[in-house]
Amino acid sequence: QVKLEESGGGSVQAGGSLELSCVVSGHTYSMQCMGWFRQAPGKGREGVATIDSDGSTSFEDSVKGRFTISRDNAKNTLYLHMNNLKPEDTGMYICAAAPSAFCYINSRDFGYWGQGTQVTVTD
Repeated sequence: QVKLEESGGGSVQAGGSLELSCVVSGHTYSMQCMGWFRQAPGKGREGVATIDSDGSTSFEDSVKGRFTISRDNAKNTLYLHMNNLKPEDTGMYICAAAPSAFCYINSRDFGYWGQGTQVTVTD
């Protein structure tokens, strides 16, 4: 069983920064692909960023240049560092994992999900 637990959310003013963390436990060795998704109130879930076991990344267009994703395999931890936050970045940020080499934000292979951590960006 794979368990994902996020932390680091909060409320920040526009232009500020936050770093999210996701600790993965269980069969972590098989989780080649890790990602962050978000869901805003009244909207569907969207992929934000992914990273594979080799460190290759993909990002949703609106966060390119502002967000970075990284992973520390020794600590079984995934990170999302968010800079220059905008009100439209507000939402529940959810960590996900997939035992798949196809590691992109539009992948349908993500089968393991955390509960999420709330990010609120105010003007």
